[in-house]
Amino acid sequence: MAGRLEGKVAVVTGGASGIGEGIVRRFCSEGARVFLADVDELNGARIAAESGAQFAPLDVSSQESWQTLAAVVTEVHGRLDVMVNNAGIVSNLDITAVTVEAWQRLMSINLTGVMLGCQTAVSLMRNNPDDSGGSIINTASSTSYLAIPDVAYTTSKAGVVGLTKSVAVHCANEGFNIRCNSIHPGATLTNILKTAIEQMPEVEDACKKMSPLNRMGTVEEVAAMAVFLASDEASFCTGGQYAVEGGTVSQHPKM
Repeated sequence: MAGRLEGKVAVVTGGASGIGEGIVRRFCSEGARVFLADVDELNGARIAAESGAQFAPLDVSSQESWQTLAAVVTEVHGRLDVMVNNAGIVSNLDITAVTVEAWQRLMSINLTGVMLGCQTAVSLMRNNPDDSGGSIINTASSTSYLAIPDVAYTTSKAGVVGLTKSVAVHCANEGFNIRCNSIHPGATLTNILKTAIEQMPEVEDACKKMSPLNRMGTVEEVAAMAVFLASDEASFCTGGQYAVEGGTVSQHPKM
């Protein structure tokens, strides 16, 4: 039985860990031909080998690095169907502590990197055979709705929403047949968070209480949303915000 992404060519940035790794593994299992793009060559190559993806080194903040990746995708497959702009970092610095250097570094990855990924995707997808277009998926966050003290991170994820909508309406208005949507994970049980819980067990209860479902999400649940948006089933979805956060942003704080 063919997978939901059978034959589609996809790029997943930040695929060497966390949610990105989950998306890479799920896309491969659904029949996609996946480029795992990351600066982490060691883990990226390992996960690519395990999942059936192809590793591609990528610094999302570098336009030249994106151009190199675009050339590889074109040479190997001659098309791009799905772009997942997932790479991101945190700073853990509030407005009183953040430096210009820390702000600019985070923005170069979390926001400029997503812009360059969208730009690359539109350029490649416009040339797909038979005007087949494609799907762009940007990983935002529940902090796009509700702020945390990490000022650069919160600002970058809110910016991803505006960027996503702008790309979506531009492509629609131009008749490019390219969709662009954002995914908004909440507290998700990644390997990094598992390590933090091992070191500080109290973190687990704190993360669970963020959601009225009283648990954390899994990378597989976020990846499932990415599969839907990447598939032809989501052909009428563009410019949307898709929350995978267990109702965190829907519930008023309890008394």
